[in-house]
Amino acid sequence: MTAPVYALQAVVKEYGSRAVLRVSQLDVQPSEVLALVGPSGAGKSTLLRLLDFLEPPTSGSVRFQGMDYGPAQTPPLEVRRRVTMVFQRPVLLNRSVLDNVRYGLRLRGQRDSAELIEATLEQVGLAELARRQGRTLSGGELQRVALARAMVLRPDVLLLDEPTANLDPYNVGLIEDILRRLNSEQRTTLVIVTHNVFQARRLAQRVGLLLDGQVVEVADVGEFFDSPRDARTAAFARGEMVY
Repeated sequence: MTAPVYALQAVVKEYGSRAVLRVSQLDVQPSEVLALVGPSGAGKSTLLRLLDFLEPPTSGSVRFQGMDYGPAQTPPLEVRRRVTMVFQRPVLLNRSVLDNVRYGLRLRGQRDSAELIEATLEQVGLAELARRQGRTLSGGELQRVALARAMVLRPDVLLLDEPTANLDPYNVGLIEDILRRLNSEQRTTLVIVTHNVFQARRLAQRVGLLLDGQVVEVADVGEFFDSPRDARTAAFARGEMVY
């Protein structure tokens, strides 16, 4: 059996005296799409920050590609570069689409990357807007630039925090199609935080529910929505108020 990309054990994240995340166990499998759902304040974005190594756990272990990282064990740069995150409200440089997409590559010293950048812009449907300034873009175009900026780095894992929030159905469809192709063609592992249970059902192979900082249930998408083990999962999937 293939080892998981991530294996979290007894992970706690506290801010001051307040515990915002308590994950007894969670695995992320290679090349899967895992959707994390739950109400606001459930700990989903905090979990993404731990997976991206932006913050360490207060206690417990985050195992990534076979190596354990805990409160005093920061992954080396070459490990952290295998993971990239797209935030819910991405910020672009006040430059062209092209400059924004190649920015991360330049930071890594990869200057001979014109073909890679062009191919990535084609993937997200922005090749014709390469010279446009970031400030002139629509919300959907801005989100696709942020996605291209992450994709061009060819990460092993792409983390996405509400990647289609506040977008119209057309742009939602574009981004979901990009993510499907990224997963199927490049085998990129995707972890997606979303409030949209319909999106979770469309995109994910497995879905996890977080409530009050804890993982209630993780299951294959069909089981999660059609025959969940936990009553709280069933209530959430039906759209009932559970918090």
